[in-house]
Amino acid sequence: MELDLMKAKEFYHKMLLIRRFEERCVELYSNQKIRGFLHLYIGEEAIAVALMDALTKEDAVLATYREHGYALARGVSCESIMAEMFGKVEGCSRGRGGSMHLFDASARFYGGSAIVAGALPLAVGMALADKMQKRNRVTVCVFGDGAVAEGEFHESLNLAALWKLPVLFVCENNLYAMGTALKYTESETEIYKKAASYKISSKQIDGMSVIEVAKAAKRAVEDIKDGNGPVFLECLTYRFRAHSMFDAELYREKAEVIEWKKKDPLLVFENRLKEIGLWSEVDATAIEDAIKTAIDKAVEFAENGTLEALEDLEKFVYSEVSHG
Repeated sequence: MELDLMKAKEFYHKMLLIRRFEERCVELYSNQKIRGFLHLYIGEEAIAVALMDALTKEDAVLATYREHGYALARGVSCESIMAEMFGKVEGCSRGRGGSMHLFDASARFYGGSAIVAGALPLAVGMALADKMQKRNRVTVCVFGDGAVAEGEFHESLNLAALWKLPVLFVCENNLYAMGTALKYTESETEIYKKAASYKISSKQIDGMSVIEVAKAAKRAVEDIKDGNGPVFLECLTYRFRAHSMFDAELYREKAEVIEWKKKDPLLVFENRLKEIGLWSEVDATAIEDAIKTAIDKAVEFAENGTLEALEDLEKFVYSEVSHG
């Protein structure tokens, strides 16, 4: 792909924004400003940034509960995401969803989901609606390697292939479904081969390289919009932090984590920019300063946000639509 200075700055800025946002969330969680479950995207930033770059505003995105990075890369504001983390009404889900249920219809970001594989059938339904309405859109559905063990995975891929639906399936294979290594749950650990068995165009790519993911995502979106049916990308990646803030992380060796950190998406991208002579022009210091200011403002916004009034807590629990 063409990588000019503008695109280099954009990719680096977005990946670093996700990294610093997540790091601040750790601090806020430790200070009990953020409560509940918290799943961090540190180490996987390249995938979200590259995928969102391949989409238009009309395309749709469904993600997992590790979705902060996707929301940021899709353009959901730091303020609304942080306010959601704090459980404030100003949050993108009115403070009712928290970390695992970010949602912003205006960005066509249809949320994270706490249900493993839960987004897959939803993506099939959204893509079917687009096809029936003759809208040239793509629905991107992101899920982890743990979702492959669920029935919805196979049902959704089968229907998408049968009906040639405009879905981009993206498996973020970080090798562990919570605390269980992939080799203990799947007889075939190369997940893209499972999609290929449904006659879906499938590919395994380096999920630690924003350039490689961007190339594959751009080609996939173009192929889908040309009417060729769904595409499946397996992105090999690694989360540098535990599964969640409650995870004691006893299932993998520290040496393995250290080895994977040598493939840090930010470091890989920096080295690539140095190779092509763009790194010195990126001005990483200015980007770092701008991100710190943005996150500081987001935290202040969340701190000053409002908790939902007690009398409103039953709103939206049941439908208020009258059927006469």
